[in-house]
Amino acid sequence: MQHGKRGPAFWLLGSFFCLFVLFLYGPTLTILILSFQGPSGGLTFPMNGVSLHWFRNLFEKQMVGDFAGSLQRSLILGAAVMLVTVVASFSAGLAFRSRFRGAGILFYLAIASLIVPSILISLGIGLLYRVLGWDPAWYSSAFGAHLTWTLPFGLLIMFAVFNRFDRRYEEAARDLGATSWQTIRHIVVPILLPSLIGVGLFGFTLSYDEFARSLYTAGTFNTLPLEIYGMTTNVTTPVLYALGTVTTGVSFLVIALSLLSVTWLRRRRARHGSDAGKAA
Repeated sequence: MQHGKRGPAFWLLGSFFCLFVLFLYGPTLTILILSFQGPSGGLTFPMNGVSLHWFRNLFEKQMVGDFAGSLQRSLILGAAVMLVTVVASFSAGLAFRSRFRGAGILFYLAIASLIVPSILISLGIGLLYRVLGWDPAWYSSAFGAHLTWTLPFGLLIMFAVFNRFDRRYEEAARDLGATSWQTIRHIVVPILLPSLIGVGLFGFTLSYDEFARSLYTAGTFNTLPLEIYGMTTNVTTPVLYALGTVTTGVSFLVIALSLLSVTWLRRRRARHGSDAGKAA
């Protein structure tokens, strides 16, 4: 334990850290504050009154922008991408525990989309749909484009998790007569559930905020990031800030729900462990 006065290096590094935090969260806090402007408020300080007017106006019929529709589409798309990412990543993690011919090539193909610029993937998928005579849409082409972004991350996370997984749990379950499906359902999934929730959270947030891979694949109806981008040149009221506050709140809500789920799972596992110990 150190005693005495702190040196100049401490205050220099502390000041740098405070500036970094301000740079990181300052714009978000500014948008949050300005979203509570009064009905006659503008886009800059000083604020002209305080109210929830722009939040109510957000979901009313607008001359420019479809806030409610774009938010709904992004939530549905994010949930679908999250589900597929979790299932596919978990399945791939199980498959890659055993070596098979072509595993290396398949792995590099799966993560290759992380190297290619997002805008090129979006453009390529959009052009492919047009060549095939299909109309790009947020629920088809954009869905596939988002999976090229979320699946590689999910795969890398699950590979790391399975690399640390103790397979003796599975061997013990099989020795007790469990089938392969029962072993996965009652042993593997409960142990890896916090990691699966993390993969799902990662997949949802990446899809929910994705702009570049949605640009040429969303079709006629915009997702929320595209709607926000389109509004920046047309909307001149704090309703844009209200939308930013709502989207930030949704992101924090998803994180909070995931943390609560993990905490609940840990307490449930600890309770079941103590009950098993008492029974023994």
